[in-house]
Amino acid sequence: MGKVVFISGPYRAKTQSEIEVNINHARKAAIRIWQSGDYAICPHLNTANFDGECPDDVWLEGDLEFLRRADAIYMLKDWRKSEGAKIEYQKALEWGKQVIFEVLPL
Repeated sequence: MGKVVFISGPYRAKTQSEIEVNINHARKAAIRIWQSGDYAICPHLNTANFDGECPDDVWLEGDLEFLRRADAIYMLKDWRKSEGAKIEYQKALEWGKQVIFEVLPL
């Protein structure tokens, strides 16, 4: 049986177009995880374009609950650009989750 893997990385950006780039990056990572035999939780897709529907802290609280239930966290290559991803990374370490870092060919 595969692992449940939570994807962490930037969602927000200056423009809607840049947000869509971030969502697409996470989507591609989710596909790779599913193809590997594991199960992806992709918050970028779960709440895509929900901006403004709830206070920002609601999204992070929900993401942390998904992460708490996951086996591992997958850090997208640009995760350090995201304050939320930094928090998710710290929680993953605190909770003893396996941490997987995205490595893409140059």
